[in-house]
Amino acid sequence: MRLRTDIWVSAYLRRCASADVAAYLRRRGAPEAGAIFVKIDRLDGSAALFAPAPQSEAREDVARLFARAHGEEWIESAAIEARLAKEMTFDPDLWIVEVEDRAGRNFLDLA
Repeated sequence: MRLRTDIWVSAYLRRCASADVAAYLRRRGAPEAGAIFVKIDRLDGSAALFAPAPQSEAREDVARLFARAHGEEWIESAAIEARLAKEMTFDPDLWIVEVEDRAGRNFLDLA
């Protein structure tokens, strides 16, 4: 059984707060099963976007697995905003979490 999205997001926000990292819920999606996108903003114009990893990479020991949604390690924040706008046009149930951390920490389980 998969953990509900709203519960996972709440726990993720608390995890960031416990490390003294600012994290915000920018968009609330479907509470039971909405896809989660996490934007990591380094506050210098560069950012990274993490999206749900393909189901083929799922692991039983991890509630949710993420993958970088672009090839480069860091890209311009504007490019991420364009990608998120595109994602919202065909998935109205998605969640967006934004993390602001100059060190670029993401606290995610990565594929």
